Amino acid sequence: MNQQHSAILKMIGITKRFPGVLANDRINLDLAPGEVHALLGENGAGKSTLMKILFGLYHADEGEIFWRGEKVRFQSPRDAISQGIGMVHQDFKLIQRLMVFENIVLGKRSAHEPFKDTPAAIRLVEQISEEYGLPLNPKAVVCELPAGMQQRVEIIKVLSRQPELIILDEPTSVLTPQETEQLFKTIQTLVQRGKSVCFITHKLNEVIEIADRVTVLRDGAVVGTVETHETNPALLAHMMVGRDVVFQVQKKQHQPDGAMLRVKYLSVMGDDRTPAVREVNLDVARGEILGIAGVSGNGQNELAEVICGLRSAEKGSVWLGDHEITHATPNEITQMGVAYIPDKARQHAAMINLTLEQNCLLRSQNSRLFSRHGVLSMKKIGAYTDDLLHKSDVRYTNRKILAGKLSGGNLQKMIIARELGRDPDLIVAVNPTMGVDVGAIEFIHQRLLQQRSKNCAILLISTELDELLTLSDRIAVMCDGRITGIVNPKETSPIEIGLLMGGAAPDESAREVNGYENEPSV
Repeated sequence: MNQQHSAILKMIGITKRFPGVLANDRINLDLAPGEVHALLGENGAGKSTLMKILFGLYHADEGEIFWRGEKVRFQSPRDAISQGIGMVHQDFKLIQRLMVFENIVLGKRSAHEPFKDTPAAIRLVEQISEEYGLPLNPKAVVCELPAGMQQRVEIIKVLSRQPELIILDEPTSVLTPQETEQLFKTIQTLVQRGKSVCFITHKLNEVIEIADRVTVLRDGAVVGTVETHETNPALLAHMMVGRDVVFQVQKKQHQPDGAMLRVKYLSVMGDDRTPAVREVNLDVARGEILGIAGVSGNGQNELAEVICGLRSAEKGSVWLGDHEITHATPNEITQMGVAYIPDKARQHAAMINLTLEQNCLLRSQNSRLFSRHGVLSMKKIGAYTDDLLHKSDVRYTNRKILAGKLSGGNLQKMIIARELGRDPDLIVAVNPTMGVDVGAIEFIHQRLLQQRSKNCAILLISTELDELLTLSDRIAVMCDGRITGIVNPKETSPIEIGLLMGGAAPDESAREVNGYENEPSV
């Protein structure tokens, strides 16, 4: 990638305050034409806030922005777009019921006003798709596309406006390894044509692979900006969290001891009443971590919800040891020794308007440890909360503060500490490290392995392949609600798992991985 020294963008002294939070603290940032500049930092470090200021979604309280040498202040995204800045958001901004080409030309003037120019819109999509290596059917309905293809729609929508700077906010979080590789090729094409890319991520290896420079944020301030060829993941992690981080967890050999969870021919309907889980069979033994790999939205969440009593099964059964729990209530399943760490735990597992004490007590409020004749012992609850949070390295000032005041990583550690504090027999964890910093990831991995060593069965559903390969004893891959294969982490590769995530049959993926695509095995 050809990096030039003249800056196309300069952000100087950018400061942004929200009530009780200093999100950006006098941040300086510059980008050159044809440069990929990564923004790296733990959850809540201020990365997305800074880019939303640049894109006109937020307004800075202090500081200046210079775009192509001129001082600017964008009042809205429309202003930023008109000046050649585009942003692909982590949460897609697409109209799900419209077709691809309709989303891409949405908001643009037609040459045949007041009528749409459908042929021209379709040609535009086809042209950009071919030019940047992003194959896409212009007439596909967006809601019927998988997450990776929806991201392509977002990227093509941005490219259709001919931007000079493209902001990508956590772009690989919904992609298979093959889709990530294709995205990186697209980024290389962009910079070869002189466009700049700002790449927001928490994945250290991706920074090293794709970026020219990286700016690291911590607590809303810039820790430093370095050339990627002069750094490594360990140094970047230290900049992010202020200490050394252990990347390779020590997973002791452990012999699984009989099935704790058994799922038999399970089928589940999604919220839209279409099949989400289709005839799934799996089991998890005591002392085993079974990983579930797959692109988000392929039935993983629905599978976890049925196991934990939050969704009804269409057919099939779920067993915990010798007890069928298919139709048990969430409270009954909790009492039987099941811990649940849901996806997007901040929204689904925490009451951010309640105190830390109250959150730590959730699902244990009827325990005799904390109540007598229906009266809670606040002294015992307080001592339990302090002990739980201290052992879990949760950073907090007072257990009476609202949970919403905690950073994302600290809130996630609190939720995990609460769920594991009951010494469960089965843990169902969905993306337990999503969006948290490398320090919190290290802690969460250690806690899960500690539970494994206590003979706990763990169903680990994650979109992070590195996490699954590191922690799992076996990995089952889901695509379109089905199990497409079960592999041994020691004998597989991200490429093979990625093919299974795309729906390839196990024998097909093995042939492709070994270079025998479309040839029969002998």
